[in-house]
Amino acid sequence: MKKCRVLSKECNDLTYESSFMRLHSARTSTMVGYLLQSSRVPTQYLVSIADSVKPTAYSPYVTYFLHHRFRVVAAANEGLVLCSLSKFGGDSFYVYKPTCNEGGEVLPPPNPRFWRTKISMLVLRSNPLRFKIVRLSDSKDDAVDLDSKYSDEEDNFNVLSNEKSWHCEIFDSKSWEWKQSDDLKLTCHYSFMNTQEVSVCGGLHWLMFNDQQDKYTILSFDGDKEEWTMTSLPDSLGRKTHRDDQIAHVSCEGKLGLINHSYETKMLDVWILNHEKIWVKKHTINLKSFNEKVLPSPSPFLSFSFYSADTLFMMDLGCKYSVWVYYYNFKTGELKEIYAGKFIESAYFIQTDSEPVQLKPEQYIY
Repeated sequence: MKKCRVLSKECNDLTYESSFMRLHSARTSTMVGYLLQSSRVPTQYLVSIADSVKPTAYSPYVTYFLHHRFRVVAAANEGLVLCSLSKFGGDSFYVYKPTCNEGGEVLPPPNPRFWRTKISMLVLRSNPLRFKIVRLSDSKDDAVDLDSKYSDEEDNFNVLSNEKSWHCEIFDSKSWEWKQSDDLKLTCHYSFMNTQEVSVCGGLHWLMFNDQQDKYTILSFDGDKEEWTMTSLPDSLGRKTHRDDQIAHVSCEGKLGLINHSYETKMLDVWILNHEKIWVKKHTINLKSFNEKVLPSPSPFLSFSFYSADTLFMMDLGCKYSVWVYYYNFKTGELKEIYAGKFIESAYFIQTDSEPVQLKPEQYIY
C-alpha cells in the first residue's frame, strides 16, 4: 500500500477509497478494521466492514483478537499492538503483531517512579521496522522521594509559575531502550480531551483544551525530531462556541484532520491540515439520513473516525450495555451496522497483513 502512495498524488488518493481498499484487502490478505476493546474481561475484537446488513458479534466479520488477560493501551495503524497487564501505571509492556500468529517481545521497564497518564505508539519505518512509544506522566503523581531536598522547591516553583510538567519517556525500537526526554511543560490551564491520540504524518497528536482562553488546540510530537509543537484550530472551531457541538481530531487520507459535529443541524464539517500547515475545509456531510435510519434522537456519545476517504466509522457509546458501530459511506449513503457487544471503551484502526515481522533488532536478540 505504501509503495502505491508514493507513485503519484492520484495513486495516493486512490488508496484511501473504500473500493480500492476492499480489492487490495482481498488480493493481499490484508486485514482492515477496528480493534474494539471491552472494559470488562477485557476482550478485544477486530470489526471489519461486513457484506450483510446486521451481522452479530459472533459473525465471521467480528474476530476474536487477543488473549483476554492483556489490555491494549496503544496500537499503530500498521498492526502493531502495545499491551499491558494494567490499564493505568505499571511497567510491564508487551508489543506484538497479532495477525501473524507469532509471539511478541517484552519491553524493558520504564521509570517505575512515574505513573503513566498517556501512552502512544507510532511506526516510523516498516522495512526494517522501527517504532517509538511515547509515555507521558503527570509530575504531580510522582512517587515521593523523601531523600530529595528539591521536591518542595520544585512544587512551589510550579505553583508560582502557573506551570504543569509532564515527564516524557520515549522507547525507540532501534536502541531497544527507554530514555527520559525533557519534560513537556504546559500552563495549568491545558488539559487533554478524552479522545484517542492520532498517529499521522510521522507524528502523534492530541486534542487539548485551554480553559483560560476557552479554546481547543492540538499538541503534536514529531517522531523523528522528538520535538513538541502546538497547532491552533481554524478560527471557526477554536473556541467552545456551541456547547452541544462535538470536535474531534482524526486521520483523513494520511493527513491530520478535524471533525466538527453539530447536534442541532446534524451537519458534520471535515477539515484537513495541508502541507503548508493551513486548515482547509474538505467536506460538509449531512447526517440527517443517518440519524433518521439509526438514531432518531441524536446521541451525544458518538465517536468518529475515517475508515476510508468516503466512509465514516462511528461508534455509539451512549448505552454501555449495547454498543453499536456503523460504517457510513457519505457519498453513496450505504450504511453497515454491527453490534459490537458491551462496555466497549476504545477502537483502534488496523490495516495490516499476516506476514511475520522482526520487532527487536538482531543485536538485542539473545
